[in-house]
Amino acid sequence: MKKTVGPSSALKLAQRCCRALDGKKAEDLLVLDVSSQSSITDYLVLATATSEPHLRALRIELEKVLEEAKTRVVGIESVRESGWIVVDVFEVMVHLFLPGTRAHYALENLWKDAAKIPLSKLMAAPRKRK
Repeated sequence: MKKTVGPSSALKLAQRCCRALDGKKAEDLLVLDVSSQSSITDYLVLATATSEPHLRALRIELEKVLEEAKTRVVGIESVRESGWIVVDVFEVMVHLFLPGTRAHYALENLWKDAAKIPLSKLMAAPRKRK
């Protein structure tokens, strides 16, 4: 069951995840709004790593950023050398892949009816309040 949180806080969480992954040079970042299609999460964040060590570095950075934000991680699924790590944070599920694994599972195609959130919207610097 989906945790009830305002859409803006879920989007902010997806934004925080994207910024952390971008800072560690994740490739092919993609955010999908699956709130209309899924009963368990609002956003999927997909990212590609260049190698197993890079994949682990992305996971570690994500965990660090989520801990700093005092965000509870529900679970992390990873099978050694599978090329795929899933980080579940209720409203947001982050999928980290190696290139071949991402191409094989093609989650973008599975969720093709989901709205893509423009990265420019998520990566823009936060506006200062007056």
